[in-house]
Amino acid sequence: LAGPAAAELVEALAQFGGVAGAGVVAGSLRGVRRGGELARARTCYDHLAGALGVTVTEAMTARGLLDDRHGLALTAAGAHWLAAVGVTVGPGRRAAVRACLDFTERRPHLAGAVGAALCAHALAEGWVERRPDSRAVRVTAAGERALGELLGVRWGGAAS
Repeated sequence: LAGPAAAELVEALAQFGGVAGAGVVAGSLRGVRRGGELARARTCYDHLAGALGVTVTEAMTARGLLDDRHGLALTAAGAHWLAAVGVTVGPGRRAAVRACLDFTERRPHLAGAVGAALCAHALAEGWVERRPDSRAVRVTAAGERALGELLGVRWGGAAS
């Protein structure tokens, strides 16, 4: 049951039932901090999520790199942008682009092969780094610069 198809099914069922993110209670200060980190920036399976994932998706849409009129689709400009940035999307059976409802933001973030490739690239370039024992990621100073230069996004360093 592992893999993108199972993830899509679980996300669809959670959205259908209206329970995505419901009932999450922190039992300690560490839990509260970790919850804040997860809401701010994390991975969702193999792509960026939380406020970071939604912000990147919205910035890509605003710049015409993604089209959200009928679901979510990569535009020709988006394909050129990915190539210019150095993001390589390998061939595969999964959808190239898919909207994934973010459980903390309640808005979609970018999933699919493109979302996974963008996340892998951000990790490889040192734009984000994984937090220990968590799905949370931290945007680095290099990541803040990249977000600004590539997508016009200002990301606050103090809380990232």
